[in-house]
Amino acid sequence: MIKHLFKLVWNRKRSNLLLMLEIFFSFIVLVAVMTLAAYYQDNYGRPLGFVYENVWNIGIDMNTATDDVWSAEMVSTTRQLFLALQDFPEIESACGALSTPYGLGSRQSVNEFKGRRVEMEVNEVTDTFLQTLNLQLLAGRWFDQTDDASNWKPVVINQRLSRELFGHDDPIGRPFEPWSSQEEEVRVIGVISDFRRDGEFVGPGNYLFERKRLDDPRNRPPANLLIKVRPGASAAFEERLAARLEAVAREWSFEIQPLTHKREVAMKLRLVPVILLGLIAAFLMIMVGLGLVGILWQNVTQRTKEIGLRRAKGATAAAIHKQILGETLVLTSLGVVLGVILVVQFPLLDLISTVSVKVYAQGVLLALLVLYGLTLAASLYPSWLATKVRPAQALHYE
Repeated sequence: MIKHLFKLVWNRKRSNLLLMLEIFFSFIVLVAVMTLAAYYQDNYGRPLGFVYENVWNIGIDMNTATDDVWSAEMVSTTRQLFLALQDFPEIESACGALSTPYGLGSRQSVNEFKGRRVEMEVNEVTDTFLQTLNLQLLAGRWFDQTDDASNWKPVVINQRLSRELFGHDDPIGRPFEPWSSQEEEVRVIGVISDFRRDGEFVGPGNYLFERKRLDDPRNRPPANLLIKVRPGASAAFEERLAARLEAVAREWSFEIQPLTHKREVAMKLRLVPVILLGLIAAFLMIMVGLGLVGILWQNVTQRTKEIGLRRAKGATAAAIHKQILGETLVLTSLGVVLGVILVVQFPLLDLISTVSVKVYAQGVLLALLVLYGLTLAASLYPSWLATKVRPAQALHYE
């Protein structure tokens, strides 16, 4: 039966070729959409590693061409801004940071460690960053004033980076070189849970926190201040806060945003590629569905004699129905096989590193289910028409 179905499809290879190409390209786009959707779904259920509710970001524009140039006066002004925040009873805690959750821009570091290439995101934060964002400390400790007297640089890393650098060994007190141009010794003093600064849709990565001091002119001043406000903070508080900041630093400008707002913007930006790919996939699906209906309808019309003779020889309506559905499955499979051969190469050649093989396999399976479901639905009406062909119509055809 299967051999017969392949033969029927092959006999109409010219009319079926364009449709098989549409199925092939539709499958490729569907795999991309479904893999991205499965990747987002897999990440969304993971813990973020921080609390964003009731946390506001104060972005500081120091009117400099680059963040790498600063002066002792700029560091002093930033410290005055930080101290001014202590006067507001609506603020529970405040901290400084180079980059913030859901914010754009980051500092990346890539280095060799024991012969392996290790990538990590680096953030420069003040001592109160832990309590402001409610990070979960798993081992060791966070930065405090005891680090002022250290003759080495303390860093805190996340659990993922700890596993990558030290395996199951205790990382506390261990020295390592996170930067290629090492000027002073670096030691790990603490480990936090996985920290996903870019939000719910992005998978966990390697993260390292470097201590920033607001009373040391050698330290680059933070580009952001984060404040944890008490619930119910009003617009009047925001106005008073902005006025106070501008009074301290008249030459600078500030942008005050709750992290919940930055989160909404970041999530929309992440969803844009999925929506665009989904629209392309939907358009291709419509084209494939209409193409299948047209070709199968034409086949049924042109094969009245063949179907009528089968009915005259005792073929039931169910058998005719199965034949048309079988031909549709064969036609779809011929287009999908080429696509499967192509998409399997990506994980084998290690061309996708951010998506796990499990998530990628889920995306491929979902694409197969959607494509086969669509093609079967598109063949229902032509196959129903075929079951209505009577033996007398075959005689009339002659």
